Amino acid sequence: MKHKKTRIAVIDYESGNVRSVCKALEFLGRTAVLVNSRSEIVGADGVILPGVGAFGDCAFKLRKYGVWDVVFEVVDKEKPFLGICVGHQLLFEKGYEFGEHGGFGFIKGEVKRFPSRKGFKVPHMGWNRIEINENRLFDGIESGSYFYFVHSYFGMAEDGSEIASCSYIVDFTAALNKGNLWGVQFHPEKSQKKGLKLLDNFCKVCEGDL
Repeated sequence: MKHKKTRIAVIDYESGNVRSVCKALEFLGRTAVLVNSRSEIVGADGVILPGVGAFGDCAFKLRKYGVWDVVFEVVDKEKPFLGICVGHQLLFEKGYEFGEHGGFGFIKGEVKRFPSRKGFKVPHMGWNRIEINENRLFDGIESGSYFYFVHSYFGMAEDGSEIASCSYIVDFTAALNKGNLWGVQFHPEKSQKKGLKLLDNFCKVCEGDL
């Protein structure tokens, strides 16, 4: 299937899963580019911030590469933006992984570690079902679908931006949306057909088709 010449910028800041995100987008027939310069990011049709690792370390690297302030610019310009895993967590006000660290503050709420509970392992790793509220990011994906998670910390959106929830030890925000901004705690690039469908939906948002 042919698509418009859509260019999706995947922010590169030494995070572990950036290439798998690019491969998924390329499989969907889109152009994905690993970037860490302002001009390349703001010039794209949409932006994805993936993340593997600790909240504070990822925030530090974004500042190191001069990308932190560019994210604010992208959101202000109302360009479609998707945060994945730690990229999702960084959208919140603060996180408590290895100390207290400030996030972008786009979403009201904090990122905390899962509490201990007998019979449950931390990190939360593997497939889990999510309950979905209607949103174009989940167009064609039914509530109760399974997605792949790998995380020890979770965010709780306190501003009505939650569009999907998951239950593991506690109920937490699995996905959120606020204007042109989306975040998902799970890894769509590792979630097979449903994950590819979600990424395809995001690309369609970037193309103005959804």
